[in-house]
Amino acid sequence: MKIAFCSLALGVFLVLPVRADLTITYSTTVQPASKPEEPPTASPAANNMTIKIKGDKMRIDASPKMTTIFDGKTGEVINLMHDQKAVIRISPEKLKAVSDMLERFKSQKGAEVKPALKPTGQKEVVNGYETEEYTYDGPSFKATYWVAPNFPDGAAILAQLQSVKSEFWDAANTKMPDFRDFPGLPVRTRIVLTKEDQQTQPSVTPATKRIHHGEPSAGHLTEITSTIMSVNQNPISDSEFTIPAGYKEPKLPDIFGKGTVAPPVSPSP
Repeated sequence: MKIAFCSLALGVFLVLPVRADLTITYSTTVQPASKPEEPPTASPAANNMTIKIKGDKMRIDASPKMTTIFDGKTGEVINLMHDQKAVIRISPEKLKAVSDMLERFKSQKGAEVKPALKPTGQKEVVNGYETEEYTYDGPSFKATYWVAPNFPDGAAILAQLQSVKSEFWDAANTKMPDFRDFPGLPVRTRIVLTKEDQQTQPSVTPATKRIHHGEPSAGHLTEITSTIMSVNQNPISDSEFTIPAGYKEPKLPDIFGKGTVAPPVSPSP
């Protein structure tokens, strides 16, 4: 169930057409959030995550075990489970059904006021870049962003990230800000989940708990920190966005009651 939700949470983006290729590599750690009265603990091992954008497609490698590919033309999301050599498709119709269901649920609860990014006035150098600190208080998490307004080619990079269609993010019900909210490129993000959120929201950022080899200790809040390690606009091969040969598509239950089975997998689009 947790892996299925992570797949859905990652699979709620839709990329609009952009021309330049873009690759961003993040270093991510997941650990119990520290408390003032507790002694500092050893830093956990970091995991790498890579985001690649080419034209109207996006690929996220959150771990060696899973890749998510988004097709902006069709609206389809493809999850590749490398250990099982399996592929799971999420159609745009199913994403819309999830989003509509959440909208109806929100309307029953009443309109919610979206939190806003708040500047703290603090500045810090992160990986050699001057950054300005912002905070964001979500309904079940607290986030801190270190934004670099003068990151090289930052405006172009941010424009590509802004091409992610924000309403599809709502299908994961994460309540996160999208890239349209930022005055510059966020080079570091730190998110602290509430205890309840650790079970109901295992993925509130591209760097999820799933990419960490361990689990936070019981009774602690979970802290996720992601830092941009490299950005480049080198050409990306089209093969990065196709299904590898030999991957099979399992028959999955249709949670929306249509009783249909996804079409057979083809190694090429």
